[in-house]
Amino acid sequence: MSFIFYLIVGGIIGWIAGLILGKDIPGGVIGNIIAGIIGAWLGGVILGDFGPHIAGIALVPALIGSIIIVLIVSLILKAIKK
Repeated sequence: MSFIFYLIVGGIIGWIAGLILGKDIPGGVIGNIIAGIIGAWLGGVILGDFGPHIAGIALVPALIGSIIIVLIVSLILKAIKK
């Protein structure tokens, strides 16, 4: 059950990062979950483990890491379309 909650929180964080930047991640819900989980890992590596935690995910670093991931993916997709 905790794994499912982890996926839900990762998806919400990925979705919020997309809303903040005004960009969509390809893949819909699955893309948001992947961006949220990878962003949580990246944010933890860069910023450490601070702020409130839900399902083992530190929310502040996860959100910042997810914003970085969404930005990188959108720049790569924009470069491919040209």
